[in-house]
Amino acid sequence: MTHLRLDLQYFAGEKTEKATPQKRLESRKKGEVAKSQEVPSAFILFGSALALYLLGGWYLERILALFQFVYQDLLLTTITIQNLPELVNQLLIEMVILATPLFVIAIIFGIGGTFVQIGFLFAPEAVFAKLSRINPISGAKRIFSLRALVELVKSILKVVVIATAAGIILWTNRDTLMGLSHLPIRQSTAAIGQMTFQLFVTVAIILVVLAVADYMYQKYEFEKQIRMSKQDLKDEFKKTEGDPLIKSKVKEKQRQMSLNRMIQDLPRADVLITNPTHFAVALAYDDKTMEAPTVIAMGMDFQALKLREKAKEFRVTIVENKPLARALYDQTDIGDPVPEELFGAVAEILAYVYRINGRLKGGN
Repeated sequence: MTHLRLDLQYFAGEKTEKATPQKRLESRKKGEVAKSQEVPSAFILFGSALALYLLGGWYLERILALFQFVYQDLLLTTITIQNLPELVNQLLIEMVILATPLFVIAIIFGIGGTFVQIGFLFAPEAVFAKLSRINPISGAKRIFSLRALVELVKSILKVVVIATAAGIILWTNRDTLMGLSHLPIRQSTAAIGQMTFQLFVTVAIILVVLAVADYMYQKYEFEKQIRMSKQDLKDEFKKTEGDPLIKSKVKEKQRQMSLNRMIQDLPRADVLITNPTHFAVALAYDDKTMEAPTVIAMGMDFQALKLREKAKEFRVTIVENKPLARALYDQTDIGDPVPEELFGAVAEILAYVYRINGRLKGGN
């Protein structure tokens, strides 16, 4: 029996259940989401290729101007201490102008590559330092884990595939490369730009394929990481819905308080209509202050039984009428007047009660 209990506890602690929406939301708030670093890389390369395609003519003119500045203006200019800072600044400005479009596009497409995976996410908790990240034991486990091995294989595969693709492109254009030295500067620069564009597009396509595969793997790992045990599901239910034991105690307390209030008002009742044990409804009527008989107490099962006991103690007349008791219980709440369609039945009972009590309600 002890072994069986331990086995059940073991299986209850296994992460075998899919994560609930609440668990996913909590993980997202911590910055824990399924994402691949290869997707932004593929986006950045595609953006760079697009920039080269759209701005190829502009880049050609800027690069030719830079060559002219370096190989003509600088060589023909006498460099002195006075003009050296100006020449260096001019050279840096030209290089910044060339790099700025690619830099801006890389940022935009890099953000876009992350956004398509996880959407907008603001997770301050992910920024805070965690001591577990600098724990040498945990670090060693991460280094020698299956995930680290997969990352290593993925990196090697990426380098091999991209290097192979670059080699094929260069080999295909070997005649052009060998003849660059015999071409004018404009034509050689254009040829290099065309090969660069071809390389960017090829590598970007390869990275997209790798990114899709890596994202699927990262999503699988993430789903496995956030799995929940049966005990986790129970704990989450208690956290969101409240502990069933506490809820039952609260409801019991509320029922007791409600019953106490009804018992306090019961002496004012003229009659208690019962079913006879399942339902009990107490009515009071004062023609000076009420337009119709009013429900001042009602209960079902245990509460109905308590109302019957207290009605006997307070000498309140008890009348058994199953359909009327059920109808009053279903159609009214405490403080409500009797529904118009039940006036006749209630009036007959009140008349009977007044007659046996030897008085007329509201009379002298």
